Amino acid sequence: MSKRSDPGPQAAPQAGDQQPGVLGRLAGGFRDAGLSALVAAGLFVPMVGLVTNMGPDGLRLRFRIGGALVVVALVFVGRLVMLSWRARPRSEAVRDNRALAERLKRAGRYIAPALLVSAALLPFTDSRYYVDLGTLVLTYVMLGWGLNIVVGLAGLLDLGYVAFYAVGAYSYALIAQTFGLGFWVCLPLAGLLAACWGVMLGFPVLRLRGDYLAIVTLAFGEIIRVVITNWVSLTNGPNGITDIPRPTLFGLTFSMEGGPGTFAGFFGIEPTTTQRVIFLYYVIFGLALLTNWVTLRLRRLPQGRAWEALREDEVACRSLGINVTTTKLTAFATGALFGGFAGAFFATRQAFISPESFTFIESATVLAIVVLGGLGSQLGVALAALIMVGGLELLRGLLSWLGDQMHNPVFLGIASELPLYRMLIFGLALVVMMVLRPRGLVSGRTPSVSLGEPHEIAAELVAQGRGA
Repeated sequence: MSKRSDPGPQAAPQAGDQQPGVLGRLAGGFRDAGLSALVAAGLFVPMVGLVTNMGPDGLRLRFRIGGALVVVALVFVGRLVMLSWRARPRSEAVRDNRALAERLKRAGRYIAPALLVSAALLPFTDSRYYVDLGTLVLTYVMLGWGLNIVVGLAGLLDLGYVAFYAVGAYSYALIAQTFGLGFWVCLPLAGLLAACWGVMLGFPVLRLRGDYLAIVTLAFGEIIRVVITNWVSLTNGPNGITDIPRPTLFGLTFSMEGGPGTFAGFFGIEPTTTQRVIFLYYVIFGLALLTNWVTLRLRRLPQGRAWEALREDEVACRSLGINVTTTKLTAFATGALFGGFAGAFFATRQAFISPESFTFIESATVLAIVVLGGLGSQLGVALAALIMVGGLELLRGLLSWLGDQMHNPVFLGIASELPLYRMLIFGLALVVMMVLRPRGLVSGRTPSVSLGEPHEIAAELVAQGRGA
């Protein structure tokens, strides 16, 4: 018999043999970050590094390379951080996500009541700026909760939500001025009209999913904006509608003249503009609470569970005998209802509406709030609206205050130009969230119905959006 040759003892791998792999990954990471920085330079050098100023001979081009270099450096560093974050083992990432979901659930028991109490006591700060800012934030919170029914619960991607916002605003303005009705009578009518338009949108898109559904809803939003712009005999076209009636408190108006029939005259106090501002704040606060309460109740009803089944898997939803047609239509109608309520409030608060107030940017902002907060999460949407809308305004106010106190034109210039980069900031926030928290700030789920004590469902076990 022939003997097999003994290969002999194999050398154990040394620590130095692993260095090429580590060095290779480092080199690949730096190469990837360098390419990202190169792309960022091509994008941001013309956008940030070149500024036009008015000179004696017309527009003059001024170079601002320092700002562009800062942006490129941030992209380079951010890409390195993202690559190091994604290099973690999947088991470790899943374990961390589940632990974070449990911590957020425990923290939510205290965060939600704290936010509620803070919102209720905000007008007592005697600052009109904070009350106006709170009103703006609550408006976006209400819009986010309304869109969360369509996108978060039913899994139907809607890029034209601003259309229902516009329908509610114009419905209230036209009904109030034509028939002389008050805000509280027109509010449910505006919501019902917006819900009818939601059903009209739902019928053509019953068989559409994913990107096709998003494109059709985007087109619907643009159609509504074009109609209200060109139907001059009804909507007054680009000039908008003015002198929209203000809401009353049990028939008492908020007038600076005082006298009988006014809030100040009835209570015998000096009339101020702050009284109307605070009243409007509590109106949108109550409407937002109503939206939240209805949404939470609907989740526990069979209709809400049907929405969630549709979001998880439409084929399985059909196999269970659920009527997918009525499920989609009710989701569109319910979300549009609350969008119409928010639009009616916007019209009565501004006393003026025009097509420029209902562009695609509003739909993108509300959708970004829903995605950042977490699809289907009420608390997450509220936190995202507070951070994205309120945080940006507070940052602008802080920069303006620092510029005034330090007499520094740099801070004043950044504060004045910050609204121009609003969507850029939102986009960067979305990119960061998609890397760190792909499911949003609050990505876990509490089951609608459970046997015994409900336990938090981790984000990786929820197939959000697959029914779209």
